[in-house]
Amino acid sequence: MSSTDEVLVSLRRVIRATDLHSKYLAKTTGLTSPQILLLQTIRDKGQVTIGELASEISLSQATVTNILDRLEKRQLVYRERSDQDRRKVHAHLTDSGIETLKAAPMPLQERFTRQFSDLQNWEQTMIIASLQRVAQMMDAQHVDASPVLDIGIIDRQATGPESSEFYSNPDEQR
Repeated sequence: MSSTDEVLVSLRRVIRATDLHSKYLAKTTGLTSPQILLLQTIRDKGQVTIGELASEISLSQATVTNILDRLEKRQLVYRERSDQDRRKVHAHLTDSGIETLKAAPMPLQERFTRQFSDLQNWEQTMIIASLQRVAQMMDAQHVDASPVLDIGIIDRQATGPESSEFYSNPDEQR
């Protein structure tokens, strides 16, 4: 296999792993990775504004608001105005949101983050430089992206696939 083919196969594996994990999350929780990440951030930060959420997870306020709308419809979060500053709106988890998080599998980026942080600084730097170069070679350096490993539109409504065998035979999932 040529070096180019090896790179393309590795890229495809990353895309495929992200896709499979997104489907697994959708099947087990009915949520997307960004939705779970948002719930986790609300849980970890406590009383948090939409602007703070957007900054914390590197998404626009409009996208965070859209995700919160979906989570609120599912009664996983609620919003309320600040008593001190009526211009601010804080997001909070409902009891159902807390229980959903307890049962949710770990998002793919958390697993990656743990393993990446165990690498030596020089290894991290090499990976970052290589991936930035790959993005440039694919003319994707200006594509807006957040550090959320998910496939597709990040505020879409999640629906699980028909098959329950996510990891048994990936080729049958398409």
